[in-house]
Amino acid sequence: MEIEGLKGKAAELAKELRKEKLPKHVAVIMDGNGRWAKKRGLPRVKGHERGAKTLRKVVELSAKLGIKYLTAFAFSKENWKRPREEIDFLMGLLRRYLKNEVPTLEKNGIKLEVAGDLEELPGDLQEKIKGAVERTSSGERLELILAINYGGRAEILRAAKGMAREGNFSQEAFRRHLYLPHVPDPDLLIRTSGEIRISNFLLWQIAYTELYFTPVLWPDFNEREYIKALLDYQRRERRFGRV
Repeated sequence: MEIEGLKGKAAELAKELRKEKLPKHVAVIMDGNGRWAKKRGLPRVKGHERGAKTLRKVVELSAKLGIKYLTAFAFSKENWKRPREEIDFLMGLLRRYLKNEVPTLEKNGIKLEVAGDLEELPGDLQEKIKGAVERTSSGERLELILAINYGGRAEILRAAKGMAREGNFSQEAFRRHLYLPHVPDPDLLIRTSGEIRISNFLLWQIAYTELYFTPVLWPDFNEREYIKALLDYQRRERRFGRV
C-alpha cells in the first residue's frame, strides 16, 4: 500500500501491506512510558507526554490505512494505586489531549468514544469527555476508543448484572450491557514494552483476538513498528475454532 506522508523504512514496509487483510479493529496496551523516561533519567511524567504523541501517530496512520476501530488502554482501574502526583499528571494530560486533539479528530472525521467507569473521574474531566464525544459524534473515518478507568473484570461484572436485570442469559444479551456493544471484537491486540500479559484488558472481547507483543517501549512505537505488527497479523491464519 502507498500511504501518504510515510517515508523511509516505514514507507517500504507499507508496500507489503494488503488492504483486504488489514484488521478492522486494533486494540493497544500502551506500556513502557515510565521505563522510557527512567532510561533517559527523566521523570515518569515525561514518558507519558511522549506516549501521547505516539498515540497521535498511531491514530493518524490507522485512519490512513482504513482501519475502522482503534482502542487504546489509557488508564486502568488499577492505575489509581500509583503515586498521587502521577495520577494528577495523567488526569491533566488527558484534559490537554482532549483540548488539543479533538479539533483535529473532528476535522479528520475521527469519532471519539470512551470505555470505562467515568463516574470515578474528576467532575470537570467527565464533562470534557462528554463534550469531546458529542463534538466528534459524526465522524465515520475511524472510531477511536479510549479505555479510561477501565477494567475487564469490572466490565464483565457490569454486563452480568445488566443481563440478570433483563432476565435474558444469552451471549447477545450480555454484549448489550458492555460499555460499547456496537464495537466489534478486536482482530489484533498489540502490547508494547516486552510484557507478555493482558492486564485485565477487554477480557470478554479478545477470545479470538490475535496477540502481538513487542519489546519496543510505547514512546518509541513509531509508524514502522505499527506496520510490522500489522504485517505479522496478515501472515496469520485465523480459524476461530475451525480446522
